[in-house]
Amino acid sequence: MQVYKAAKYIRLSYTDDKSNESNSVGNQRKLIEDFVSRHPEIELVSEKVDDGYSGVIFDRPAFKEMMDDIMEGRINCVIVKDLSRLGREYIETGRYMRRVFPAYGVRFIAINDNIDTLNESAGDDLTVSVKNIMNEAYARDISIKTRSSLETKRKNGDFVGAFPVYGYRKSEDNHNLLVVDEYAAQVVRSIFRMRLEGFSPYAIANELNRLGTLSPLAYKKYYGLPHAKKGYTDRKDCRWSANTVTRILQDETYTGTLVQGRKGSQHFKLKEMESRPSSEWIRVENAHEAIIDRNDFDLVQRIRNLDTRTSPQKDKVYLFSGILVCGCCGSRMVRKTNRYKDKEYHYYYCPTGKKNGCAHPVMVKEHELMECVRDSLKGFIANVVSLDEILSGIDQSRINRELIKEYSRQIAQNEQQLEQIRQYKMKLYESMVNGFLDKAEFLYNKSSYSARITQLEQAVAALKEKRTDVMENRSERNRWIENFRRFSDLEELDRKAVIQLVQVITVLGKDELQIQFNYQDEYEKALALITPVQERMVV
Repeated sequence: MQVYKAAKYIRLSYTDDKSNESNSVGNQRKLIEDFVSRHPEIELVSEKVDDGYSGVIFDRPAFKEMMDDIMEGRINCVIVKDLSRLGREYIETGRYMRRVFPAYGVRFIAINDNIDTLNESAGDDLTVSVKNIMNEAYARDISIKTRSSLETKRKNGDFVGAFPVYGYRKSEDNHNLLVVDEYAAQVVRSIFRMRLEGFSPYAIANELNRLGTLSPLAYKKYYGLPHAKKGYTDRKDCRWSANTVTRILQDETYTGTLVQGRKGSQHFKLKEMESRPSSEWIRVENAHEAIIDRNDFDLVQRIRNLDTRTSPQKDKVYLFSGILVCGCCGSRMVRKTNRYKDKEYHYYYCPTGKKNGCAHPVMVKEHELMECVRDSLKGFIANVVSLDEILSGIDQSRINRELIKEYSRQIAQNEQQLEQIRQYKMKLYESMVNGFLDKAEFLYNKSSYSARITQLEQAVAALKEKRTDVMENRSERNRWIENFRRFSDLEELDRKAVIQLVQVITVLGKDELQIQFNYQDEYEKALALITPVQERMVV
C-alpha cells in the first residue's frame, strides 16, 4: 500500500461567514484529521494555514510554502475541507487540480465535495467545473456587497482603514470613529507650528530626532500598538526623516476631514491597488476631532507651493522666499548676500535679468524691503480692525436683512432670465419646422440655451444657499478678520506673519511695491457692505 505524505491546507478569508462555525480554522483542522484517521494510507506531515486571505488570488504565503514542499517532493497529497478552501477563481483552481497537481503526482482531496483525484468516480469533471463556477460567483457576489458596504460607510464618515493615521487611534466604543491620541497629536501640532515658523521638513526631522521624539513607527513599536510594522517612515532605524514630516504636513485628516477611497482594485480578482483620481475620493468634513486648524493647514499647503529653499547652513527659509515677484517679468526674486569689510549686505534681485528677457530688472535691499512691508502690514491690520469695530457697531440683523434683500433680488433676476431662455428653447423646434432655422442653427441654439440654463440654475442654487446661511445666521463672512487680529501687535516681521497675511509682493521699482494681502477680496466686500448701510442709518 502506497503511503501518501499529506499536507492539511486550511484557509479562512475576512469575508467568510464567521457565524458558520464550520468555517473556522479549528473545525477545518478537526475535519481533516478525522478524515485521515479513517485512511491509514495517508500520513499528515504538515499543516498550512492562510487566515485572512481571499480565495480569488493564489498569492498566499502558506499556499506558496505548500507548493514549495510539493516541488521539493516532501508531500504528495493535499487535503482541504472543500473546494472553495483551495480557491474561488474558476480558471486557476481548475488549473491546479487538472494540470499542476497531476504533473507533480499529487493526490488532491476535497472532503465535503467528495473529490479525490485518486478515485476517478469521485468528483467528475462536470461536477468539479460547476462547483468552481459557483465558488467564483460567490466570491464575486461577496466582493460587490463588501465594496458597496465600504462605500456607504465612507460616505457616512466612518473610518474603514486598517489602522489610523499618526495622531489618532480608533475609539474603543466605535472602531469606525477616530479619536485623538494626545501624545502623537502634540507632536503633529509641533510639526505644523515649526513649518509655519519657517523650518524646512529636514530641519523639523532633525529637531524631533534631537529631542528624542518617537517617530510614528517607533511609537507603535514602543507601545505595542497594532500594525507596528507599518506607519509613516522611510528609514529602517525608525528615526524621523524629511519625507515622514512632509507626509504628515500633507494629510488632511488632521483638520477633521476624513479622506478615503484614494486607492482601489479594478476587479475583484486583482490584488494590486491602483491610485484613483482625486475626483473619486470620498471626503467627509467634521468626521472626527481636528488636531490642526483648517486655516493653518491651508497655509502650510500654500507654503509647499512657494520657493522654500533653506539658506546655507541654516534651518529656516528666507523671509520673503516664494512671495517676492519681479513686476517686469513675473519671476520669483532671489536673495543674495554680499560681504564688504566683514559686513554682510542682503538684497533681492530678478534672476532672469536683461540677458534673458527682463526689460527692467530691479534690485531691492532686504532691510528697506522689511521696513516697507512691515509698515504696510501694520496699516492694513489697523484698517481691518477698524472695519471689524464698525461692523460690530452696526445692528447685525439689519446687515442680514440687507444681505437677504440683495440675494433675493439676484435670485429673482436669474429666475426671470431662466424662464425666458426656457421659452426660447421650447420655440426652437417650431422655428426649424417652419423654415426659420436650418438643422445646424437649431442644434447650435439648442446647445447654447441648454448651457445657459445650466449656468443660471447653478447660480440660483448658490445664491439660495447663501441666503439660507444668512437667514439661519450661519454666515462666516467676518471670521477672516480674526486672522489679522492675531497680528495686531506686530512690531517685527517673521516668516509666519508674512505667509499668513501676504499673498504676493510685486516689486515695480526700487521705491515702489504692490502688496496683495490675503483675504483682500473679503475686505473689499465688507467695505462695500457697510457703505450703503451707514448711509441709510444717517438718513
